[in-house]
Amino acid sequence: MLSRAPGGPETLALAELPDPVAGPGELLVAVKACAINYPDVLIIEDKYQFRPERPFAPGCEIAGIVEAVGEGVTGWSPGDRMISTLPHGGLAEKAVVPAAGAQPLPEGRSFAEGAALILTYATTIHALVDRGGIKAGETLLVLGAAGGVGLAAVELGKAYGARVVAAVSSEAKAEAARAAGADATMIYAAGPFGRDEAKALAAQFKDAVGPDGADLIYDPVGGDYAEPALRSIAWEGRYLVIGFPAGIPKLPLNLTLLKSCDVRGVFWGAFAARDPKANAAHVRTLFRLWEEGRIAPRVSRTWPLAQGAQAIAHMAARQAIGKLVVTMDD
Repeated sequence: MLSRAPGGPETLALAELPDPVAGPGELLVAVKACAINYPDVLIIEDKYQFRPERPFAPGCEIAGIVEAVGEGVTGWSPGDRMISTLPHGGLAEKAVVPAAGAQPLPEGRSFAEGAALILTYATTIHALVDRGGIKAGETLLVLGAAGGVGLAAVELGKAYGARVVAAVSSEAKAEAARAAGADATMIYAAGPFGRDEAKALAAQFKDAVGPDGADLIYDPVGGDYAEPALRSIAWEGRYLVIGFPAGIPKLPLNLTLLKSCDVRGVFWGAFAARDPKANAAHVRTLFRLWEEGRIAPRVSRTWPLAQGAQAIAHMAARQAIGKLVVTMDD
């Protein structure tokens, strides 16, 4: 599913390319499932942090079967089930990934589940633990709590002993957040907001988190929701910046002074590249929590590869609950 020119999902087209070849240190993978994430919306519009040379296939999170191993690779054999992230190229029948970043897919787990695990949960565990310093008993406010990263934040927040307040845009999404373990939910209106609506939303956040405020705020939404959420933060709270599907906000810095709080950016891809050992430790923790049933990727909908553009359009519409996955024909 190739992007040949900048634009929305309608610019993507299915095409045939020569099969890739595993180079030194790489695995050639028969892709069985590719999860869709918000970066896929941005990268085809040339709005992501990097711009691959065209043509390219979007898709940065896959599960599949190893077809061949490159020179110097140990621990992998053809036929092994695996999961991995990659910069792009997942919406294809075959992909090449670095062996060092691949993980075995446990028996009994589907390819769709496996494709939906790493990016959202690894981003979130890095956010909550490394950037947020989460502690048991703290209050965690999660915006966009029914999306892929949002549900991951709900589950991991509970795993680390926090009281989790899930903020969502509909009752169906609130139900999903409660099923993931949220202690409380609130439903906010759709933006953009004028001054009075923003003030009302801030009051709604404050009521939801309680009089002491939110020790941690996990924001994968941005836009007009950011400042009202920040106004509900606790003294010395930590506001985690994850993403901006609602737009890049501008925050009044006097709020950080009044609450002696921190606004902290979260860029998991750069963290994983700079500190692969720490990231690997987080991934091991995620696999343990997955095995224990304390986290579980929720795949709400799948599409075949020929309809991969529709999956990205669904993500762009911000209506997804949990993860969206494209599956490949055998």
